[in-house]
Amino acid sequence: MNRRFVAVLVAILLAIAGSVLVINYVRGADDRAIAAQQPVKVYVAEKLVPAGTTLKDAQRTALIVETRVAADARPAGALEDITPDNNSLLALSDVQPGEFLMAARFGTRPVGEKAIEVPAGMLAMSVQLSDPARIGKFVTPGSDIAIYATHGMKLIGDDDATKAFNELSLKGTTVLLDKVQVIAMGDTPLAAPKKAEGKDAAEQAPSFLVTVAVTPDQSIRLAHGINEYTLYAGLRGSDVKVNPNGHTDDMQIFDYDLSALLKQVQK
Repeated sequence: MNRRFVAVLVAILLAIAGSVLVINYVRGADDRAIAAQQPVKVYVAEKLVPAGTTLKDAQRTALIVETRVAADARPAGALEDITPDNNSLLALSDVQPGEFLMAARFGTRPVGEKAIEVPAGMLAMSVQLSDPARIGKFVTPGSDIAIYATHGMKLIGDDDATKAFNELSLKGTTVLLDKVQVIAMGDTPLAAPKKAEGKDAAEQAPSFLVTVAVTPDQSIRLAHGINEYTLYAGLRGSDVKVNPNGHTDDMQIFDYDLSALLKQVQK
């Protein structure tokens, strides 16, 4: 009888302890959920904040506004407060309207009017493109683009067939870089554009600078393409796949019979 009573008592105590643990867990979960929904302070760019603007000036001129979001909606690293300790920090790059102000986007180093933020381990290189070649005004900082190079097709050699082929002046287009990120746009070239054959400078289409972030290996390809080829950009969609070795040329597009062409040239 005593053993049965002790067993029942232990079972009751265990049930009570389990209930307490469940209640505490539920209360903790509720507290965490409530905390995640509690409004916290953030700052958002109301207007463009140009690179080099201090936090103090951005706040004084209403370029930024203070607002509140749920705690779990605040991005990691978002600026939480503007105080005398940080209000002299400068925007390291342009902050676009609607962006959260991120602490990492502000620092103490001086920046120029057109300063850009180059990702770590990357190089910034500017590509001069015509308006159509930069896809009008649709390419903006943050866009991913592919860059294509159109070039002449030449063979090396002194034999008659090689000379005949080169006289055809065939063109080809190759994927130079399948994916690079645009980090700045501009309309002032770093150097005077090359004069197109048969055209005066005034006749040439307006050109624009598209500055992209590239790896050291990509920078070599891009530098060569800038100096030797005609470049064109394609704005990438979210799911697009661009063959990095993609190529086409006059013969493929027009289904030329190379043998027949060479015979024509050799006549």
